[in-house]
Amino acid sequence: MASILMLTPQVPYPPRQGTALRNWGLLGGLAAHHDLSLLTFASPDQSKTPEPILEHSVARAGIVAQPTRSTAERLRDLVTQPEPDLARRLVSAPFAEQLRGWLGDGSRGFDWVLVEGLEMAPYLDLVPQGAGAPRVIFDDHNCEYLLQRRAARADWRHPLRWIGAAYSSIQWRRLRRYEAAVCRRADVVVAVSEADAGALRAIVPSVEPLVLPNGIDVAAYRDFEAAEDLTQPAFVFTGTMDFRPNVDGVLWFADTVWPRVRAALPQAHFYIVGRRPHKRLARLRELPGIVITGGVPDTRPFIRGAAVCVVPLLVGGGTRLKLLESTAMGKAVVATRLAAEGFVEPERAMVLADTPPAFADACIALASDLEARAALGARGHGFAQAYDWEALLPPLLARLA
Repeated sequence: MASILMLTPQVPYPPRQGTALRNWGLLGGLAAHHDLSLLTFASPDQSKTPEPILEHSVARAGIVAQPTRSTAERLRDLVTQPEPDLARRLVSAPFAEQLRGWLGDGSRGFDWVLVEGLEMAPYLDLVPQGAGAPRVIFDDHNCEYLLQRRAARADWRHPLRWIGAAYSSIQWRRLRRYEAAVCRRADVVVAVSEADAGALRAIVPSVEPLVLPNGIDVAAYRDFEAAEDLTQPAFVFTGTMDFRPNVDGVLWFADTVWPRVRAALPQAHFYIVGRRPHKRLARLRELPGIVITGGVPDTRPFIRGAAVCVVPLLVGGGTRLKLLESTAMGKAVVATRLAAEGFVEPERAMVLADTPPAFADACIALASDLEARAALGARGHGFAQAYDWEALLPPLLARLA
């Protein structure tokens, strides 16, 4: 049994969306086989007291308040610091102090330090190296330089977004250098898809990432029956709503796809479900049939209540947990091909469409045909089974042995 210290950017329980879902799945799987300690940040809407289920899952849990950075501080760092913006997002003296204490505690010598995401990588500077030092696993939730490079290329095509394009152009070059350095520092690099693994090999030819896709506890979705009472036909998108790929995707859907859907289905409603809605989304509240819920205790009732789940992402990387959540619940899904990137044969489990007319037509057809929705949902459920954590974790457990 190995002793593992896991570093995460947010408390992984309750596992609401994205990063927390992956971290909670990994935590549960690893804690079942190894002695696992967790040091993490609490976001402003999270408690610094661990939930009982989390406390009972790990040998030790430490939670530190997430630091805040003003826009002025970010602009200053952009000009004066060589690191990418992401690498400075969670710089915290209290977190560093607690990490030093745990690493220096002779009663608990860690065999491994598991770094969840590039924003936690600055704390690798505190992990000793050499004989007897903990080995490092770097879990790259997204190939970050690739994500920002895609964002830059998309924004340069729109003059009104050239400021964002300039920012992303600076960031992806900094991220490429930083991400490469972190990969070289790690003993094991984990990527969430073959595409991301290839992008990492392109900047560090010596690295051979372990591909560990995003996964879920399929039973926790398959057996969940409670449904939100939504106005039908209901289209649902879930995600953290200040995350730029989610914001851009929802705006594209609302501006170019939704008018076509509403013209064909006047009673249709589009539910945008997720924490911290960005101010860019505020204007959507005025559009007919669009509901922005903000944060909810559990997204599963909204997924269960949906006629169709939509994933209209135009920028991003990695693999999207929202696709697994929806397919595990047997829901019909319409997604862009980029949203489905990283999965094996996603076209057998969902409808893929990249243009507004094609995306709208797929939404309208599925919302109008119960049998087609049921058939697609059944195929989706089979697809999700391959991404259950029990099926995914053995290669990582073998590396830890």
